Amino acid sequence: MLPSAVVDLVNVLESVTRDSGRIDIGMQFVGAIRRPCRRLAALPGLHGRARGDLRPDIRSIACDDVAFNSYVIFFRYADDAFEVVNIIEGGRNVGAAPGEAERVR
Repeated sequence: MLPSAVVDLVNVLESVTRDSGRIDIGMQFVGAIRRPCRRLAALPGLHGRARGDLRPDIRSIACDDVAFNSYVIFFRYADDAFEVVNIIEGGRNVGAAPGEAERVR
């Protein structure tokens, strides 16, 4: 997981904890986002949707096991490694604002 994805998870943790008033709920929520990341890393072959609109090497997949909101996992295959690049709330339009698409690196 790249540092940008770790920052995204910390932001999710802080937001959910603040909204719920409980750190355990924030931790469970982040765990629900990390599960599909681990599954993707363990699967052979290419998965997810190619996101050439963002960068030629970026792919994405919806994180459906999160009960509160839908998140999208942006990742890439670099040589033999699987890298989670960003984790963004699904309702967010990644390319809508200047600089948004550049964030997915």
